[in-house]
Amino acid sequence: MIAAATRRGLGGSRILLSLAVLALAIALVFRSLAPTVPDMADDLPASIYDIAVKDIRGNDIKLSEYAGKVLLIVNVASQCGLTNSNYKELNVLYDKYRQKGLEILAFPCNQFASQEPGSNEDIQETVCTRFKAEFPIFDKQINVNGKDAAPLFKYLKSQKGGFLGDGIKWNFTKFLVDKDGKVVGRYAPTTSPLKIENDIQKLLDATT
Repeated sequence: MIAAATRRGLGGSRILLSLAVLALAIALVFRSLAPTVPDMADDLPASIYDIAVKDIRGNDIKLSEYAGKVLLIVNVASQCGLTNSNYKELNVLYDKYRQKGLEILAFPCNQFASQEPGSNEDIQETVCTRFKAEFPIFDKQINVNGKDAAPLFKYLKSQKGGFLGDGIKWNFTKFLVDKDGKVVGRYAPTTSPLKIENDIQKLLDATT
């Protein structure tokens, strides 16, 4: 009887230990996904139209200039495995819908595996010569995540969180913004631009 009771006691201890380990693991996962204190403390603009950026030539651009248009905002890179397919399909969308009110805003970023290492001049040459892109390319953004992230991407992430945390996971994350400046969609890097076409069409056809 003593041996049986001892076995039951040991079994109960193992169960309690397993539950404690599981609870700790869950707590650590949620802690890792939570936004950092500096990000939460940042003052965010009331609207995307309150944000100013620089184009790839260094000119100041107010995003309010795009008010009334549907925007597809993408962090791009020149040396990523997704580069060729994304630029090709972004070009298709831009050629098809630019006259109907679509603007694609591309922001070069070197934060993921240093896959956008060149200068603004290098990037412009690559985009215009290799990919024949005609949509606007902006100043190279070193960070889209963290406390030093560009204000635009802090705002976009605050409006549309991602799967398993708000941080941008890789090159070619896409944000869709309607004619009123509301961030209405966020798409993973592996989501091809043409799969967003129906969502873009609905926003272009919508009346404000």
